[in-house]
Amino acid sequence: MNPKASVDTRIALIAMTAIFFMWGFITELNDVLIPHLKSVFELKYWQAMLIQFCFFGAYLVMAVPAGLVVGRVGYKIGIVIGLLVAGGGALLILPAAQMGVYGLFLFALFVLASGIVVLQVSANPYVSLLGAPERAPSRLNFAQAINSVGHTIGPWVGGALILGATHLSTQQLEALPAAERAQTVQPLYLGVALALIVLAVAVYLFRLPAHAEATERTDAGGHRFADVLKHRHVRWGVLAIFLYVGAEVAIGSFIANYAMRPDIGAIAKEDVGKYVSAYWFLAMVGRFIGAALLLKANPRRLLGVYAAVNIGLLLLTMFSTGPLAMWSVIAIGLFNSIMFPTIFTLVIDRLGPLVPKASSLLVMAIFGGAVVPFLQGHLVDFIQANTGNETLGLQYAFVLPALCYAYIVWYGLRGSRLAPEAPKA
Repeated sequence: MNPKASVDTRIALIAMTAIFFMWGFITELNDVLIPHLKSVFELKYWQAMLIQFCFFGAYLVMAVPAGLVVGRVGYKIGIVIGLLVAGGGALLILPAAQMGVYGLFLFALFVLASGIVVLQVSANPYVSLLGAPERAPSRLNFAQAINSVGHTIGPWVGGALILGATHLSTQQLEALPAAERAQTVQPLYLGVALALIVLAVAVYLFRLPAHAEATERTDAGGHRFADVLKHRHVRWGVLAIFLYVGAEVAIGSFIANYAMRPDIGAIAKEDVGKYVSAYWFLAMVGRFIGAALLLKANPRRLLGVYAAVNIGLLLLTMFSTGPLAMWSVIAIGLFNSIMFPTIFTLVIDRLGPLVPKASSLLVMAIFGGAVVPFLQGHLVDFIQANTGNETLGLQYAFVLPALCYAYIVWYGLRGSRLAPEAPKA
């Protein structure tokens, strides 16, 4: 690599880390919005989970169009488009909060997530391609670690600015009209919108390395999704991403309400964002560790071991109470750390020009973040209705992400292996 190309690659990686940070920050604001809007609009758990359903539903609806857009315009313009659409969605939060209409919040979050979908389709394969192929899992784990910094800071900032945005007592705050309580989110999302727009301008003015743009455009020749799905490890990997993201998002979505339960953490509402941040902080730490481990460790074996540990932690939280129950579920973040980037790189292994199509399918599979939390919300409500105990509803419903991790154990140890007869692109 010549010196100029090396400098371009380093600058590109810096730009990508800023983007990974921003979408992590934005995504985890949902974990604070859920308890806030649940209280504001007096929602059941399944209704509150519509926040995640609409946000992650964008991955199903928009992944293929996003892949087509990125395949046509290239990484640079695709990233700019994604940032601007996400910024527009953040701005739509402002009138939704002003009018105090839950449905408008959901629409705004769908638009915001649509922009992030375009970023996902562009940035994940782009980072994978920026350097030696054998270091792609380590490189993407590092980028995802920066994403986890955003995941960590998002709930902390969101908790302070949304849940702790007023000096009124909880009783006084709850006495206000829904529209006034909803408006506490406006300053935060205005700041998010401005940051995204500024980042879009910066990326537009920056020249990305040409070799990655060429790789992207090699798919313009008409490869179909059916060509990608001929690969066994891709088919099972798409499902692995669906279940992993579903489990990760479901756990993060319920931590706030779980930690506030008197017999679990008894955490004050204004402080609960710190505990959601702890979940993502551990994922961040785990990704930095994973980036180093994966330089030598077998990624398939490590993935299976981490998923198995998470099953054990979920069983522990389901059958305990107090701080042990709270911290065992928070600790899952540490072992979630390597899963998304490792599954992603295992799926696109040896796909060549099929990588953009595979990336679109993997981003579409993030729709699991809509489905699993929504189902878990129904399960919580069902168990609570039959036991009369909200804590038991929250605890026993963790069986759903445990089943998701069981599949990931299988994928890591068996399903991700390249079939000898698989066609090579």
